[in-house]
Amino acid sequence: MTPIEAVATLLGLANVTLVVRRSLWNYPFALAMVSLYAVIFLRERLYSDALLQGFYFVVNGYGWWNWRRAKADAGEVPVVLLPDRARIAWGIGAVLAALGWGALMHRMTDAAFPWWDGTIAVLSIVAQILQSRRAWECWPLWIAVDLLAIPLFLVKGLYLTAGLYCLFLALSVWGAIDWNKARA
Repeated sequence: MTPIEAVATLLGLANVTLVVRRSLWNYPFALAMVSLYAVIFLRERLYSDALLQGFYFVVNGYGWWNWRRAKADAGEVPVVLLPDRARIAWGIGAVLAALGWGALMHRMTDAAFPWWDGTIAVLSIVAQILQSRRAWECWPLWIAVDLLAIPLFLVKGLYLTAGLYCLFLALSVWGAIDWNKARA
């Protein structure tokens, strides 16, 4: 455990709690958190997760803009549900991307766990894009990401981060329930 991991953990907890509550304030916390985790994951040779933080930085900017634009008069951010066809397309795309990315990381880097880390990264990208679009379907993906990430971070000795992902798991279940009630 390092001070940078402790700060990133606190920022992450604040970020996801605010996402569940559909608060625009989640975005400043997200930008700070992903910046710190990029450094942490590079140090641990979790290259997919390190690259993912750069993606998060960019897509959080898009999400901030999109959520602000979609904010209802009451101040809440509306939730949408994807059509079945879109859900299937996102799922197939995620599986193919995870296989391709895992193969690339396996062949081209000295990544510690290229397939495991790569799958987490790809599912996180899909979940983050769907979250930025305010789609309820982001939550089952976040739950899957958390269930995959917790043991990986334990194996790498990132105990605070593994603990944070345990909290993310609980928050993701809460988010799925809360957003389900709020969806349009």
